[in-house]
Amino acid sequence: MDASVTAMISALSGALGHIATGAMAAYVGLFSASLIAATLLPAQSETVLVALIIAGKQNVWALVAVASVGNTLGACVNWALGRGIERFRHKRWFPVGEKAMQRAEASYQRFGKWSLLLSWAPVIGDPLTLVAGVLREPFLPFVLIVAFGKTVRYVILALLTLGWIG
Repeated sequence: MDASVTAMISALSGALGHIATGAMAAYVGLFSASLIAATLLPAQSETVLVALIIAGKQNVWALVAVASVGNTLGACVNWALGRGIERFRHKRWFPVGEKAMQRAEASYQRFGKWSLLLSWAPVIGDPLTLVAGVLREPFLPFVLIVAFGKTVRYVILALLTLGWIG
């Protein structure tokens, strides 16, 4: 088995062990922050992740896994909304401004599904995932590319926080 897969399984099993001993609130909070941050609602998951890493009470790689799953699921919410919300795009309450949608669409059309590697990026990331739904990107390539991009971002953030890089 690949070392990264083994490390991920170990981290997830460690997270389950922590949940059993009462550390569930940290994981649930991080998951929730990560999920909300990936939707069109304004939120930040990075500060929660960094604070938990600095606190040192949970396994770092379990935290990265939980944040990655939550953030990816939040992007899936955007994708699903995009599948049915296009008809409301010009309504006043639409959650993404016209200019942000146009930038996201232009980027998506220029680079195709690979633009989803930037789904973690501020300002353009969330609209990109919505646009992927609007433009009917198939779910499997969508979720694989988004999960990769978001996980790499959290791994880099964890490594920076730990002082291993930078």
